[in-house]
Amino acid sequence: MQDAAHSSAPNLADRLRRAATDRGDRVALHWRDRTTTWSELDRAVTATAHALLAGTAPPADGSYPPRVAVAFGNTPDFVVTYLAVLRAGLVAVPVNPTLTARELRHVLVDSGASVLVGAAEVTARVDPAELPALRAVHTAPPVGDADPATPFPNRDGEDLAVLLYTSGTEGRPKGAMLSHRALAANHTQVDRIQPPVVGPDDTVLLALPLFHAYGLNSGLGAVVHHGATGVLVDEPGPTGARDEIARHRVSVLVGVPSMFLTWAEAPGDPAAALASVRVAVCGAAPLPPAVGARFTELTGHPVHVGYGLTETAPVLTSTLVGGEPKPGSIGRPLPGVELRLVGSDGTELWRDGVPAVEADDDGMDLADDPTGTDPGQIVVRGANLFAGYWPDGRGGPDPAGWWATGDVAYADGDGDLFLVDRLGELILVNGFNVYPHEVELVLQAHPGVAESAVLGVPHPRTGETVRAYVVRAAGSPVPAEELLAHCARNLARFKCPTAVEFVDSLPYSAIGKVRKTELRPAPAVPAPARPPETRTEVSDVQ
Repeated sequence: MQDAAHSSAPNLADRLRRAATDRGDRVALHWRDRTTTWSELDRAVTATAHALLAGTAPPADGSYPPRVAVAFGNTPDFVVTYLAVLRAGLVAVPVNPTLTARELRHVLVDSGASVLVGAAEVTARVDPAELPALRAVHTAPPVGDADPATPFPNRDGEDLAVLLYTSGTEGRPKGAMLSHRALAANHTQVDRIQPPVVGPDDTVLLALPLFHAYGLNSGLGAVVHHGATGVLVDEPGPTGARDEIARHRVSVLVGVPSMFLTWAEAPGDPAAALASVRVAVCGAAPLPPAVGARFTELTGHPVHVGYGLTETAPVLTSTLVGGEPKPGSIGRPLPGVELRLVGSDGTELWRDGVPAVEADDDGMDLADDPTGTDPGQIVVRGANLFAGYWPDGRGGPDPAGWWATGDVAYADGDGDLFLVDRLGELILVNGFNVYPHEVELVLQAHPGVAESAVLGVPHPRTGETVRAYVVRAAGSPVPAEELLAHCARNLARFKCPTAVEFVDSLPYSAIGKVRKTELRPAPAVPAPARPPETRTEVSDVQ
């Protein structure tokens, strides 16, 4: 077997072997009251890799290696199984352990997983009779030969490593095919940022779900890549595991906006609990400026914001690139990532920091800098891109390597990017573009609003109209009329909501994104004809 400690192979499990060789007695993982060294982790991964390899058979047609579904929370069992799958040359399918039986069945059937390794409460939802491809189910990482000299199959960097299912906010979840090369490339790109984001002496909080690309590669992957120390959190509790941050002197936080809010506002002394933090990175959803400012006030460090997708392994941009973060910005492309903004007519508006055309006055209020660009779809190219969607690679990068993300952004005069919205969430009112995020920012600037979500609903005269779903701030009795008037003072008329609906909470995914499809009203059922009645919404004349 090739000496992984001195190999340039991209397999993340090789980085594990290097850490075990170079710093075997150093702590790899903290979890609750349990500590695991790099040597211990390496031996456990080898033993499970052999067991998995013995329990699977290569496909007769020589296609993709067998798939192994991994369904644990943020525990050592997930880490061992995931790295063992990679070491064995198989394909990992990380699974959200909270999926319903129907959702779990879809992932297992679609991926053709032959092995499921998951917590007992997950495997209890599986009926093997419905899954003919499933050959084995384990409630803990299986254990086999622990001899590190026993060889494993060699895998090329372009070989499939991970099949990550998208969140499924629109339609059925799809499996994004990420190669060993893509996973490793994103670490190489982040490593080119100065000063370093993560190093071997750092302790990284692993509270993000490991079944998601953000927690899996930006969190766990970074720990393994650098031989750092990870603090696994599977039950954050009301303080968001702030006590674990203090206990283990966490130096790198990787989180989502709700986590930063909890860390800053939980009872106790947040400044003392967060004193060890050196770098704080937020992603997955927009960071409210007030939350970032509060965290900076407590720690003396800014919260850096990143942007990426499952399909890009996952990071594309970061405010760590190019200086201090600007409120609302997603930063600049990582070194090694090429990025373009493309208009709806195919016109290139901006590429790698250089505007291609002058901005027009189209009523877009988010860009304060007149030298910035009009909003355009983010199109990217880089070694970290996926190979397409399972199983045939459809929807992947074009022959030149470019891939359209479906996200819309603009760039200011300094070359900093600002995310506007998902292309599919764009609202068309009388042919004019309305970006929901812009309306949400205005709503959330009102003191009576805690959270908001905006989407388009069908309208007989204007095609679509803007509807807002609002969670009131604690103790606030703010009426809909006041919020509509607030929007009218701050937005062009066609962008203003025509209705506000108050809700107790917004539906969030596991990584903090609002599932707007769950807010969208069900199709109307035809009702018997009745006399006209007075409308309760504001005028629909745009």
